[in-house]
Amino acid sequence: MEKFTTTKVSDYINEMKLADKEFSERMEIESKKLDYAVLVMKLRESMGLTQDEFAKLVHKPQSTIARIENGNANPTIKTLETIAELSGKKLVMSFE
Repeated sequence: MEKFTTTKVSDYINEMKLADKEFSERMEIESKKLDYAVLVMKLRESMGLTQDEFAKLVHKPQSTIARIENGNANPTIKTLETIAELSGKKLVMSFE
């Protein structure tokens, strides 16, 4: 009989990333989308705005803001620049 042990999700993901290049690439894309989601949500919340109020401020539909914030959108640099500019912020990018 095969023995199963409890594995942390992060350990499982790391194992899969090492074993499967396509899985690794998809995880990288999803990770970036979640990073954008958190940044946009934190910006909006720091301004004390609802998604609808924030959407109006940045000239985007509320549904677009919701998709970005829940990680279901991969916003373009232009979209992020627009959000930054109309929020009175500056989009900063770097190569690491």
